[in-house]
Amino acid sequence: MWAWAPATATLQRRFGKEGYRIAMIGRKTDRHQTYMKLLADDGIESSSFEGDAGNEISLTMAFDRIEENLELTDILLYNVFTYRDCPPTVLKYQDMLEDFRSNVGGALVSVQRVLPKMLENNAGTILFTGGGLAFEPVPQYSSLALGKAALRNLCFSLYSELKPKNIHVATVTICGFIKPNTRFSPDVVADAFWKLHNQKQEEFGERSQ
Repeated sequence: MWAWAPATATLQRRFGKEGYRIAMIGRKTDRHQTYMKLLADDGIESSSFEGDAGNEISLTMAFDRIEENLELTDILLYNVFTYRDCPPTVLKYQDMLEDFRSNVGGALVSVQRVLPKMLENNAGTILFTGGGLAFEPVPQYSSLALGKAALRNLCFSLYSELKPKNIHVATVTICGFIKPNTRFSPDVVADAFWKLHNQKQEEFGERSQ
């Protein structure tokens, strides 16, 4: 699942060049056409599926269509975030819940949807895009900070549960903004995800620099 524009194309290309087919899920699939053309130019097969990360039924249906067309999901990359510029003292309850559904709820639904096949094959990788707000919340991004903290907690819970079953769960925590020619350039971020995917079971839990 891909939704973060600055790094999306680079992440897709990084995994696609290793032989993986790319399946994208998004509420608005218009931007997917651009990504798919870029991938096709590199000889990478990709598909687009409409689905809302904040809506359990919509997201489940998207994964149903992926399974019908592509069968097994080897790697799940949950790269979704919703934020609003709002300090916690004025953050509305319903707004917080709406953001949480996409930032965390969608991650849980996605994992539960792809997990049965991974368990059946005794292999799989689940990766989340984390953020520095999980450690150092900023008042104006209070809702997103709550989501990133909860997503990190979910990731570590899944890691502990699924490691014995040879399913690798990890997060790439980005403490800054993704910009070219910086320590958080799209290429650096994509390589971090790729390194985590390639960790052997005895390396699960180790940090990749």
